[in-house]
Amino acid sequence: MFHRLRSDIQCILDRDPAARSKWEVLTCYPGLHAIVLHRGAHWLWTHGFKWPGRFLSMFTRWLTGIEIHPGAVIGDRVFFDHAMGVVVGETAVIGDGCTIYQGVTLGGTSLYKGTKRHPTLGRDVVVSAGAKVLGGFEVGDGAKIGSNAVVIKPVPAGATAVGIPARIIPSKEGTSADVTGTAGKFAAYGITLEDDPLSQAMKGLIDNATTQEHQITLLWQAIEKLSTQSKEDCVPLGAQTKECFEAEKLTQLVGK
Repeated sequence: MFHRLRSDIQCILDRDPAARSKWEVLTCYPGLHAIVLHRGAHWLWTHGFKWPGRFLSMFTRWLTGIEIHPGAVIGDRVFFDHAMGVVVGETAVIGDGCTIYQGVTLGGTSLYKGTKRHPTLGRDVVVSAGAKVLGGFEVGDGAKIGSNAVVIKPVPAGATAVGIPARIIPSKEGTSADVTGTAGKFAAYGITLEDDPLSQAMKGLIDNATTQEHQITLLWQAIEKLSTQSKEDCVPLGAQTKECFEAEKLTQLVGK
């Protein structure tokens, strides 16, 4: 029990630069309090004491602002950061090392009792502020959910889900989307570079348009040169012989 508590405290110290000491984490972090009280509520729930387990979970909600159903399964080193307004459903499973921010909902879309209605998060998943993960599907290891995303389908391991409804960005070279250069580096709020599919699509279109304009300009310059040599006017009025496409400015607008 105490070994698990020490592990929970250490994971907060590792991920939150505002945490100054173990004593501060133990006394001032509602996410830790919610985890500890949930373990008691979960034990009561799984041993047939349904009402006491549910009552303890409601007391935890009043104390911390985090609502975790006593039937939910939570792994080791899970960090609820700030976490006011978090809701975790009855059949939800949260894997080891996950980080969940404020306003997150792990909800269900089915009304049938006894079925898997809530999501399963793999290891080291980051769910950013305000995200809603709805349904009995899996979010793979190392995946991350962007702020305010609404996820209604499975997310592969290492992938990123952003938008409403969420669009899936696969991981690069099979690595976690949370790793940005240094192996195992934690990304606060799941923020990494190149995680917006619309921005990436716009950048691709801009690059393509830039290449095409460059090629067209070279063609007109070659035609102009040939017409000068042959003393014939082969270049129509208004032909573009200089590049004027503002690719850099458009790239800055969609975000680097």
